[in-house]
Amino acid sequence: MSLSSSSAASLPRMRMFDKIPSAEEFISEIEPLNVPAVFSGCIKNWKAFSQWNPSNGGLDYLQEKAGSSTVEAMLSQQAPVFYGDIRSHERVSLPFSTFIGYCKDNLCDRCDGEDSFLESKKHTLTESHTGQFEFPEQIYLAQVPILNIECTEKVQLECLREDVEMPPFLESKTISSINLWMNSAQSRSSTHYDPHHNLLCIVSGCKQAVVLWPPSACPFLYPRPIYGEASNHSTLDLDEPNFCAHPRAEHSDEYSQKIILHGGDALFIPEGWYHQVDSETLTIAVNFWWRSDMMSGLSDHMDSYYLRRILRRLIDKEMNQLLHLPSLVDDKIDGNQSDQPNTRVPGGVQLRQMSVLHETDQLAVSALQKLVSLVHERVNPNQPVNSTPANNLAVEGKDESNEIMKPDLFNLKDDPVALLLWTLQPLALRCVLLAMAHNFPRTLEALILLVLSPVGAEVLTRKFEEMDQLIGEEDRSQFFQIFYGVFDNQIAAMDALLNGKESFARQVRDYGEVSFTAVLSSRLKRKGMKKWSGFIFDSGWKKK
Repeated sequence: MSLSSSSAASLPRMRMFDKIPSAEEFISEIEPLNVPAVFSGCIKNWKAFSQWNPSNGGLDYLQEKAGSSTVEAMLSQQAPVFYGDIRSHERVSLPFSTFIGYCKDNLCDRCDGEDSFLESKKHTLTESHTGQFEFPEQIYLAQVPILNIECTEKVQLECLREDVEMPPFLESKTISSINLWMNSAQSRSSTHYDPHHNLLCIVSGCKQAVVLWPPSACPFLYPRPIYGEASNHSTLDLDEPNFCAHPRAEHSDEYSQKIILHGGDALFIPEGWYHQVDSETLTIAVNFWWRSDMMSGLSDHMDSYYLRRILRRLIDKEMNQLLHLPSLVDDKIDGNQSDQPNTRVPGGVQLRQMSVLHETDQLAVSALQKLVSLVHERVNPNQPVNSTPANNLAVEGKDESNEIMKPDLFNLKDDPVALLLWTLQPLALRCVLLAMAHNFPRTLEALILLVLSPVGAEVLTRKFEEMDQLIGEEDRSQFFQIFYGVFDNQIAAMDALLNGKESFARQVRDYGEVSFTAVLSSRLKRKGMKKWSGFIFDSGWKKK
């Protein structure tokens, strides 16, 4: 067993255990973290571990014990990769003894060389099945039920149940299904997540690479649409990704962890964790699925509330990521104002005096000049700008035939106004806005009503929130009185800021919709996506 991972600092780390935990330890210390865990040698006491190994006569044992059973297998023309999408494979029935025969032939013949092996299999299968399968490598026993409490008639290999022991730390769990996974040749299951907790137990052979991604990596893996089949599967070809069609996929490796599992090992894969599994030839595994406590405890009448809370959290995270520009953080403009959290700026007359910037406040003066210039360039692109009160803008009575189109920008790097606001520390920005209110009131009005983009509105209101933490209640009240006093219609100014913030949030929601819908997929599918989508995504969402 070996582990490798990306260098992403915030990535939840897979945990390794040489000792099998008790049920109490698993319930209290492992399962609640929702982080993968490997239990080395966990199932070496199973009868299956000693009896099913192909190298020790295990295929004969399985044929004698279960050969008369009929199993459903995956047939894929794209083998050795087996995709979950039903358009990429067929489900075919065959006697378990027939599949065991493929495995025996493989075990005997693979040392003769790959080409002769494939040719011999093609010849054999054509004679036996009239071309039903071109190669046995196209057959994979995936998720063949040994136990299924929800649909007992689907159980195909119940006779193997006595060879599989319940791991002691799962004894208190209600197991929904136990399944057999078996391949006659090298295979790969495509990248997907499961809606249940999963314990993958390697009975024989080796999972050469189990690659895992946390649910937060969903945007980089491009899951299939929630409306269709196999919505829990990624659309990416990770061997040959198309970065033009899937640009975020370039970062998928940064979130991945990889583990190699050998016979006797078990891997806990929490619900929602994406995983891709590569199996060497003749690998046999058994998995257990059970519902998480969180999903089991969800009450139907609380669904809409939980969904909206989750959506709000996801949008907030996405907005923070879009606005996070580390290269700019160290270059924020201070002016001559202290930005320490305990700073309190005196109120009253001193606040009003700050409306006039002094030449000594060179950085703040420079920011003011640049901001005024940017507003003028946007409103009057062909008119030269001098940052003097005489060059104030007149918003009222503008020619409606030449109406200004407010920029529909959401990327901070593409918006020079929003970028300038972002580089200003909150108290320095307050000085600049007070100076604009005193010297350039119409320019300030144009900034808010005509120029400020959605990302600019988000940045400015975040700066207001930071400012609120640095000044007292009296100063806060006086500042906003001066700021909004510039506008003939103060409600219109507030609406412009709030509408811009909401527009930015909607854009972020649409940008991250793949991520959001993947996280909510299980719940939405059970309730009906059409019923809930309008309520969750379009029902007058407001900034909290």
